[in-house]
Amino acid sequence: MLSYTDITIKLAIGLLTIILQINLSGKSNLAPINALDQVQNYVLGGIVGGMIYNESITVLQYILVLLIWTLLVTVLRFITKHNKYMKWLIDGKPQTLIKNGELIVATALKNGMSANDLTFRLRTEGISDIKQVKLAILEQNGQLTITEYGDETIKYPLILDGQINEAILEETGHSIEWLQKQLAGKNLEVKDVYLGTYVNKYLNIYTYVEAKSSKQNNRVT
Repeated sequence: MLSYTDITIKLAIGLLTIILQINLSGKSNLAPINALDQVQNYVLGGIVGGMIYNESITVLQYILVLLIWTLLVTVLRFITKHNKYMKWLIDGKPQTLIKNGELIVATALKNGMSANDLTFRLRTEGISDIKQVKLAILEQNGQLTITEYGDETIKYPLILDGQINEAILEETGHSIEWLQKQLAGKNLEVKDVYLGTYVNKYLNIYTYVEAKSSKQNNRVT
């Protein structure tokens, strides 16, 4: 018979594992924003919930399973962060749903979005006519990022985690060569950029170097 001591130990280890995964992912909570987050939550919950009351699984086996899962999640996060193709494969990628006032029905159907769902989301943004929309991007988590006519601010970044968002770059009227030339003028490459946004026809760049410098400055003070 499983003792309360074993249950307590397993609960404590499960709690510590959840905290560890939160810290490793750099988030304040486990709210899912992509497919990997959702799978992580489901599997971790299944491991903790399914093994606590299983007498045939020892505390050591329980720890090993949690460590293996934590390692797999960490490796997958590293891969998706540094390889855009793997990121697209695992997390999916933003898709253009409306462009220049024209709805791309194939994209809506591919993502299981009904006309009722689409019009509801547009209404919540204060939009009653698709013709008002210059660009609508369907995000990985199902949210819509909308740019209306007359709004010159591109609401989606050109560069994320050292990777170019080619669809949004095209919407700005610029090419990859233009972007690379802008970065070269700052002695930077795409891989050096943590975040790049295009606002009011100006390219804002935030680099990984800034993060490293900030850490060094914090150590000095």
